[in-house]
Amino acid sequence: MKLSFLKDVPLKVPYTEANAVGQIVSRLSLMIDELSAGRPIVIVCVGTDRSTGDSLGPLIGTTLSKYQSPHFSLYGTLEEPVHAMNLEETLHQINRTYHKPFVIGIDACLGQVASIGSIHVGTGPVRPGAGVNKELPPVGDIHITGIVNVGGFMEYFVLQNTRLHLVMKMADIIASSLFSSIMNSIHVSARSREQAAALEQPHSN
Repeated sequence: MKLSFLKDVPLKVPYTEANAVGQIVSRLSLMIDELSAGRPIVIVCVGTDRSTGDSLGPLIGTTLSKYQSPHFSLYGTLEEPVHAMNLEETLHQINRTYHKPFVIGIDACLGQVASIGSIHVGTGPVRPGAGVNKELPPVGDIHITGIVNVGGFMEYFVLQNTRLHLVMKMADIIASSLFSSIMNSIHVSARSREQAAALEQPHSN
């Protein structure tokens, strides 16, 4: 699958689909392999635990933080959320700390009734606040979003009255898929380096 195709057709998969994790891992692994190019991976999980629907990002961040992985840096957890008030400064801090970081932006969003529970993976940034008519900086070289409820009216009220069960199920799937994808990419890179090193070794007679 070519990258140009990925740009045109983002992955959209319901969290209830039997092989949802497999589909997400497959797409994310390909995107990370082709786009990150050895850059430091930084995950930014946008949202706040003050709103059930908007807690998707911090729940994912908290789950990922438990892996304590050295292979990515993480911003946005239940304890230290990244939200409208600190998003811009967080992005500045990331760009000061890392050289050409490969940023994965994660956020909840609102959509059509038929799309509730769908997980989207695509290239380009996520645009936090768009669902509630806020102007916030875009986040990410690629993005992962979860449609947690219906959009178009009374967005703050809708986010507050989103089922926690739905948000937690989606958060578990996204977190496990993303971690598996990063580990896959690390292993692929290590094998590539080993193969390159082997080719450079002088052949014995």
